[in-house]
Amino acid sequence: MTGSRPSGIGRRPFIGGAVAAAAFSKGAFGAPTAFAQAEGPQRGGTLKILLRQDPPAVISAGNASGPSKLISGKIIEGLLTYDFALNPQPHLATAWQISPDKREFTFTLRQGVKWHDGRDFTSEDVAFSIRLAAEIHPTGRGNFRNLTEIRTPAPHTVTVVLSQASPALLTAFSGTETAIVPKHLYDGTDYFNNPINARPIGTGPFLFKEWVHGSFIRLERNPAYWDQPKPYLDGIVVRIVPDMAAIAIALETGEADIGYNTPIPLADLERFKTFPQIGIETRGYEAAGDWTTLIFNLDNQYLKQLPVRQAIAHAIDRDAVLQLGWRGYGTIATSPITKSLGRYAARDVPVYRFDPAAAERLLDEAGLPRTGNGVRFGLTLDPLPSTESFRNVAAYIRQALGKVGIAVTVRAQEFGTYVKRVYTDRDFDFAYAWLINGTDPSRLQTYYSSKSFKPGVPFSNGAHYQNDEVDRLLDAGALEVDDAKRIEIYAEVQRILARELPGLDLVAQQVFTVYNKRVHDHTINADGLQSTLASAFIRA
Repeated sequence: MTGSRPSGIGRRPFIGGAVAAAAFSKGAFGAPTAFAQAEGPQRGGTLKILLRQDPPAVISAGNASGPSKLISGKIIEGLLTYDFALNPQPHLATAWQISPDKREFTFTLRQGVKWHDGRDFTSEDVAFSIRLAAEIHPTGRGNFRNLTEIRTPAPHTVTVVLSQASPALLTAFSGTETAIVPKHLYDGTDYFNNPINARPIGTGPFLFKEWVHGSFIRLERNPAYWDQPKPYLDGIVVRIVPDMAAIAIALETGEADIGYNTPIPLADLERFKTFPQIGIETRGYEAAGDWTTLIFNLDNQYLKQLPVRQAIAHAIDRDAVLQLGWRGYGTIATSPITKSLGRYAARDVPVYRFDPAAAERLLDEAGLPRTGNGVRFGLTLDPLPSTESFRNVAAYIRQALGKVGIAVTVRAQEFGTYVKRVYTDRDFDFAYAWLINGTDPSRLQTYYSSKSFKPGVPFSNGAHYQNDEVDRLLDAGALEVDDAKRIEIYAEVQRILARELPGLDLVAQQVFTVYNKRVHDHTINADGLQSTLASAFIRA
């Protein structure tokens, strides 16, 4: 789809080049988002958002990509939203009841909601969307694995029935996790090949207008939005700018309004904190639980051998990764359970200390000696094409593994190519990935259950990891209603993963949003910029 320059983007180009970094000591992040002043929100204006990658799709009903969620959340909504403490809040559902056995979830739906094409939103849309998520969404397949029935006794009542209790299901109804799509446009079609995906219809505060791949996405205000007088913005333009230095310049000069998921080089962060017109927001990522990990392709002739994975773990200094890649903004990750799920983090997870000599011994014992040129074997590393941090860490890993005789080739590519290579074609050796553990540890099923290995589903079990005991524990943890028992179940999962190393967890990075302070109410819940932005406004 092509088109002319959208309104709201300045005529100056987004220029490249490095943005000079000044030397400031690390301190607290900047002031929180400026909320609406006493005179109330101001109507009008186009919000200019910067995004580093072109999304694989503009709605997230069938994928868990962050760029897709950013766009989708404005067009397609969910039954619930979640506050910063991850407590559920009404959205398309105004009320909900959970049966004592936690097997039935009944939602009362909001009345008077219209799809963008004018059709009424009903319980039939919700039932269809949940079944769709259970079939095609990377996390929906786990969230609704015990789905047995969906009842729609009235146009604004829907009951989700499970075969077994699911204590975490209520955390899964945001618009970016379980997107509610129009049944009348999807029923009886192949979702992934449905042409409506290119011009999506939702219930959200913004209407899809245009997508010029690799350049921009334009949304316009939905004048018939159910939550009047919102939205306050006339529209949103999301500009695709892969160069973080160019993003920094655009934000600094006011050419753009806001960027998310750590949009600027970390070297510029301290300098940006001194700008009076710029705010730094660390909230709005509570629902993610971000961490970075090396995904080992366990079908690879070398990486399927545990001693080789152990050797790689010993050869990499996580402290160096944190400092070289993330400038200390984050914490070392020793398991996929990070601070967002702190109470589930096991305290006795085996940790492979930095010990290159041990790595050498393991490789020798595995029958992989150095050859005449000092190389044992070679691997290709695919870092996520996201931030400079991934490139910096990939360069460090290449150097670190080279010292123990593993020759690493770092491969650069676009985001869509990376996702297809790892999750569809499986044409990779190991990948440096950015994953999320979400609002509940049951999300681990997505990455480590053998049932989640499905080529073509992005951000699923990319390692092709198979362990019957882990499968059993993950199934048990998802159903256990006693939280103390759940904690121990997931602790054992973490211990097994640490021993077997389907991946090597490296850093739980600090993620932040950079915004111009003329933008208000952009971060009001745990989804941050991935939310609807119905409340956001620009004060001139």
